[in-house]
Amino acid sequence: MRSRAQEVVVETPGSQSSLHRANLERVVRAVRLAGSLTQAEIARTTGLSAATVSNIVRELKDGGTVEVTPTSAGGRRARSVSLSGDAGIVIGVDFGHTHLRVAVGNLAHQVLAEESEPVDVDASSTQGFDRAEELVNRLIAATGVDRSKIAGVGLGVPGPIDVESGTLGSTAILPGWTGTRPAEELGSRLGVPVHVDNDANLGALGELVWGSGRGVRDLAYIKVASGVGAGLVINGKIYRGPGGTAGEIGHITLDESGPVCRCGNRGCLETFTAARYVLPLLQSSHGTDLTMEGVVRLARDGDPGCRRVIADVGRHIGSGVANLCNLLNPSRVVLGGDLAEAGELVLGPIRESVGRYAIPSAARQLSVLPGALGGRAEVLGALALALSEMGDSTLLDGSLTAATPVFT
Repeated sequence: MRSRAQEVVVETPGSQSSLHRANLERVVRAVRLAGSLTQAEIARTTGLSAATVSNIVRELKDGGTVEVTPTSAGGRRARSVSLSGDAGIVIGVDFGHTHLRVAVGNLAHQVLAEESEPVDVDASSTQGFDRAEELVNRLIAATGVDRSKIAGVGLGVPGPIDVESGTLGSTAILPGWTGTRPAEELGSRLGVPVHVDNDANLGALGELVWGSGRGVRDLAYIKVASGVGAGLVINGKIYRGPGGTAGEIGHITLDESGPVCRCGNRGCLETFTAARYVLPLLQSSHGTDLTMEGVVRLARDGDPGCRRVIADVGRHIGSGVANLCNLLNPSRVVLGGDLAEAGELVLGPIRESVGRYAIPSAARQLSVLPGALGGRAEVLGALALALSEMGDSTLLDGSLTAATPVFT
């Protein structure tokens, strides 16, 4: 016969122990997604009472899951709660048009190391993943983090991801990668869970967590590079659509008699705004080595041709944004990529088109801002993706001991 000390305690649904466990996970999740919150903010976010939050924070602090530091909120003293810096590690990997960027961060939203290097977009996917694996291993070694602490990896690729199969769809940026399963490939190399999304969605996540999207629940992140994409945030979450292709703003038709797009249609927004269509307009006067970064720099220095092209691009983007306003009514649009560095030279024409084509009530509620993170938006979004996808049970099981549950 087993003694009482040997009896197995089984949590039943609705029991006090299971309710307490659920509340612990709610608090940890809120802090994990936000980076840091005051106890009052945790209460508002989770719907728990202030007393319950106070007790749970104390328990998590005693277990080493969270750190609590003095701060102020609204002129009053408060306590800021964040996950412990050594509670776990996440990694972000971003494949861009011409670069590979990797960042290592902890669960307190601190970036521990970050590095980028040029990548040949015509290289095979195998070569690309070889480079990513090498760079990840180099940063892990440089930071000295324990590999067993890696909770997950976020991976960004410049193309649509099928949400059911995890395969990369057709892309003109990495044509040799079409049909690959990026998350599966990198996950097998690193031996940890990998979550993948397209670069526009990750740019939206990065700006939402760390940049110009902080404090809003509905936004669109517009990235203009060799293609045009939008990351859509609805009620604080990325909206991907059932097939993972939501946000393909670049294929809104502006002119049915316009240039033929890579998608097979004519006059898509992309054919009036993407770099490979815009740069030839200026090559006769500025040479064939001109880049969008160079166009922006020349425009800021007063070059009339570059200013005109950027203004035209802004007006076209504004037409697409107006359609988004009429359909989704976001409160904020964040412009990313090299074009955002043009500032009001491009933002002014965007607002002009929005005011002309959007429903007045939607246009009045909209703010159009440049991204705050520049070229880092996607890799920081990859970190945010890894943070959002990890579970809280393992984190709690690994750090909490025999703390006494307190119920309110």
